[in-house]
Amino acid sequence: MDQDYLNKVSDRIIENCEIAREAYARFDVKRGLRNADGSGVIAGLSRISSVQGTENVDGIIRPIEGKLIYRGIDVQDFVEGVQKDGRHGYAETAYLILLGALPKKRELKEFQANLYPQMPLPQGMLESHILQFTSANVMNQLQRVILALYSVDPNPEDISIPNVVRQCMGLIAKFPTIIAYSYCALAHKHFGEPLFIRPPRTDLDIAENFLHMLRPDGRYTALEAELLDLALVLHAEHGGGNNSSFTMNVVTSSHSDTYSAMAAAVGALKGPLHGAANANVMDMMANIKSNVKDWKDEDELSAYIEKILCKKAHNRSGLVYGIGHAVYTKSDPRAVVLKQKAKELAKAKGRQDELKLYETVARVTPAIFQKVKNSDKVVSANVDFYSGFVYDMLGFPQEIYTPIFAMARTAGWSAHRIDELINGGRLIRPAYKSIAKARKYIPINKR
Repeated sequence: MDQDYLNKVSDRIIENCEIAREAYARFDVKRGLRNADGSGVIAGLSRISSVQGTENVDGIIRPIEGKLIYRGIDVQDFVEGVQKDGRHGYAETAYLILLGALPKKRELKEFQANLYPQMPLPQGMLESHILQFTSANVMNQLQRVILALYSVDPNPEDISIPNVVRQCMGLIAKFPTIIAYSYCALAHKHFGEPLFIRPPRTDLDIAENFLHMLRPDGRYTALEAELLDLALVLHAEHGGGNNSSFTMNVVTSSHSDTYSAMAAAVGALKGPLHGAANANVMDMMANIKSNVKDWKDEDELSAYIEKILCKKAHNRSGLVYGIGHAVYTKSDPRAVVLKQKAKELAKAKGRQDELKLYETVARVTPAIFQKVKNSDKVVSANVDFYSGFVYDMLGFPQEIYTPIFAMARTAGWSAHRIDELINGGRLIRPAYKSIAKARKYIPINKR
């Protein structure tokens, strides 16, 4: 298509779509479904999870240490319990989020026995949908394979709860396989790396199988598997108001099929404003490493962070990626837990100096942010600030950072789909007010 034509048409479209910001205030429109204080507009009720970063004391909103609650249980307590037992926790997390209660040993084994055998892809799907049509973006590939799974499901349209549970458990199990195979195909086609396809093993859990399928030699350490499992636990669910979970609710409210709803949630997460934060952190930290000569010199480091916030360094966005969150203020509980365990991996990998740099950036940035922005807003490092570094230490390429997020969040998306089917009852349909002026139709020969 002619580029000059596209530019001309685009200018016309922009001119006839732009709305002055003051109009939104005049009509009290909650842009981004956000209240004036930045909190989300309440659009539903849920028993699945909650995210807390502030408290209301006598009408005054005050920052607090962040809390992430899965089915009434503090995720930090959950992680502490699992680690104390020396177990992996993602399957148990999925059980908790879906069924609403902690499983007994027998119940967890039964759940795993029904989950893990679902990991292999249907016969022929690898060749026809991954190897033959290899995408340069793993999230795009993931969506395509999810939709292809509809065609091999004997009962794809049934939205009864038992059928949806079957479909969701199948998708939770298959996401690691789809992602691992999609990246292997991408690396072979676009980077010239040797192609290898390793089938999942029923004696390995989700984290172990992902490392087994992704790595050329299929080998990994117990600590590496533990860190990946922990990342999956911490990303499994995060309240119903986040963009991709709300997308799941919106599509589900139309009574569309599970595969369409899950592909839509993946599409929402693919957007860089939602799912790419940890990759942005890695790019920013690489820039900091290149421009700050002495990582231990806090004055030099602080001066460069101030330049970033003033849009004079890095990508001139004025953002320190990984610092701040829509809900959390004083701390992100996921970042607190992940950083603690990441120290062990950094020591094992000989990357303690890098972790120290991350910790220093996280410590000094909030005060610099308040100074530069002339704001009293309380910010802290979020989970994305550390997750990219953890994935890098695990040897994961940035192409699969967001897909790993999706792999974990499948459990939460599944729970929100089921919740919407049980409790929703109405098509989600918010209103948009038209402010276009009325005009009369003019015949084409008089325009």
